[in-house]
Amino acid sequence: MLERVPAAAYACDGQGLITYFNARAVAVWGRAPRIRDRRDRYCGSLRLYAPDGAAIAHEHCWMARALESGQRHDGAEIVIERPDGSRRLVRTYVDPFRDGAGRVCGAVNVLVDVTERKDAEDALRESERRKDELLATLAHELRNPLAPLRTAIELLQLGGDAAQSAAALAMMERQLRQMVRLVDDLMDVSRITQGRLALHRERVELASVLHAAIEATRPHVVAGRHDLVVREPGEPLLLDADPARLAQVFTNLLGNAARYTDPGGRIWLAAERRDGRAVVTVRDTGIGIAPGDLERIFEPFVQLDRSLERVQGGLGIGLGLARRLVELHGGTLTAASDGPGRGSELTVQLPLLAGAAEARAAAAAPRPAPASAPRLRILVVDDHVDAALSLAMLLRALGHRVEVAHDGTDAFAHAEALRPDVVLLDIGMPRVSGYEIARRIRRADWGQRVFLLAVTGWGREQDKRRALEAGFDRHLVKPVEPGALARLLAGLAPDAGRRPTG
Repeated sequence: MLERVPAAAYACDGQGLITYFNARAVAVWGRAPRIRDRRDRYCGSLRLYAPDGAAIAHEHCWMARALESGQRHDGAEIVIERPDGSRRLVRTYVDPFRDGAGRVCGAVNVLVDVTERKDAEDALRESERRKDELLATLAHELRNPLAPLRTAIELLQLGGDAAQSAAALAMMERQLRQMVRLVDDLMDVSRITQGRLALHRERVELASVLHAAIEATRPHVVAGRHDLVVREPGEPLLLDADPARLAQVFTNLLGNAARYTDPGGRIWLAAERRDGRAVVTVRDTGIGIAPGDLERIFEPFVQLDRSLERVQGGLGIGLGLARRLVELHGGTLTAASDGPGRGSELTVQLPLLAGAAEARAAAAAPRPAPASAPRLRILVVDDHVDAALSLAMLLRALGHRVEVAHDGTDAFAHAEALRPDVVLLDIGMPRVSGYEIARRIRRADWGQRVFLLAVTGWGREQDKRRALEAGFDRHLVKPVEPGALARLLAGLAPDAGRRPTG
């Protein structure tokens, strides 16, 4: 009968010696129990623990209690340590049986292995804890740049000399970049998790990527008064890679080194060819990493020292994101450290581009908008009033004629009256979406020549595809970088159709 029980089961006589076991008992114990052998009396060859880790003496196990009391014991949890050292959490259901005189002469113990269920419950609780921690951290990190932004606005409203205004504007620009970085990191994690992050590969020289990362992190290095020692490769190292994404990786590694090293520290950046691969190491004299945390630092949203992480800023996703970006390039990212307070070293290995003779230019200088940029008729449509008005102010400052609509229901009427060269459309508006407005404009005889630009907070790949299907020419994610928008508009001529001229 016990063989048909869908759980581990064994029977003992009145002395606690095993008289029977089924096949599932072997799986739970890690070996076959010994029949009528005192070494296995009350599971004597196994170590038993309570769920809190306290050791349980074999003569106090649930089988021994049932034989002594003659009472059933249902659902108690116990941890079994098997001969190989692995542990299983089981629920025990012990039922004693009696002889013809009513004396307890044995018992059956059914063991339900709940290890996987408990692990899943623990993982769910940990996931919930991390989610709560992420939301709290996100709120904290967004408030950090909002506070100086508000102060800078107050300073500008109060007036003051040109130097004070310039300092306030520079502060606003820095804090805005910080907010954009936080949102971009979150979106990148989402894209990677869903397998939707696409690399824009090209032939690129590693040195150019490293130079971009050094320039991006120079303010952190200078602010920390660190000594940055750079050892470039003695030869061109060519990669088939996305230069922007690789620069993001090395910017993260250098930025962490600068932030988590005490003022006046030293940072080393070295690149070389090793065993047919490009190897880049970032080493510092910073806070170091405990041996048990060398892999945990790459887990999303893990913050090893929350108080320090909060001071330094960030969501705890940078290193995990960096590793995934490196892996998408066919490489590896590993960490090493002699322990807390003894610095750390992060190593990136990337496959080299085979058969390349020399590097070509990896990045072109940004092309500024020409001074004689044409004056365009532009309609800005956004239900967020301040977003629409601020964008209109920027476009007017660039010399364009601009009108604004704040409601999707009025947008088409505005467009029909203005016959604009360009329409900048928000997507998520009440009543009528930006997609529907774009389709209406395209159906109009005058709408075929309009350049439709989606300006939206929705930045997933499916959002971009949906915008193009609705008739948009371009898709930009808020907040739009003013220089990029100016360059895009500079390539458009009034009434010249929908294609940029440059």
